[in-house]
Amino acid sequence: MGLFDFAYNLGKKLFDKDDDAQEEISKHIEEDNPGIEDLNVTYDDGKVVITGKASSAEALEKAVLMAGNVEGVESVDASGVEVAAPAPEAEAAPKSVIYEIRKGDTLWKIAEKHLGNGARYTEIFESNKEVIKNPDLIYPGQKIRILLDD
Repeated sequence: MGLFDFAYNLGKKLFDKDDDAQEEISKHIEEDNPGIEDLNVTYDDGKVVITGKASSAEALEKAVLMAGNVEGVESVDASGVEVAAPAPEAEAAPKSVIYEIRKGDTLWKIAEKHLGNGARYTEIFESNKEVIKNPDLIYPGQKIRILLDD
């Protein structure tokens, strides 16, 4: 994974001064750690760089979304994160898409569009529980991941 763009002026407000950004973003990711070891976060003028070891591609995606959905973050560079190779007997990882929430969206509408059934919004919520704390509180510009059916 390389560089990802986010809406600079949207997201969860974690810090007031740029000097506090690295520590606050790092704490935010570690709070609901999706599977990143030896996490190191740097912040410079809206750009976050994450390094460490991810237990899976899914863990890396979640860490990127957690960092990117913070107010004051414009991009996340995760090219320095080492992703563990899946075990040979492990099933193939499900396909996923990164979706940017638009004005008027609800998780129900997103599930209808991408999964064919609005009642499956709980699946979207569960796969984004590190990013979305309340399924009724999503906002335009927020990015989430949607696991697609094969």
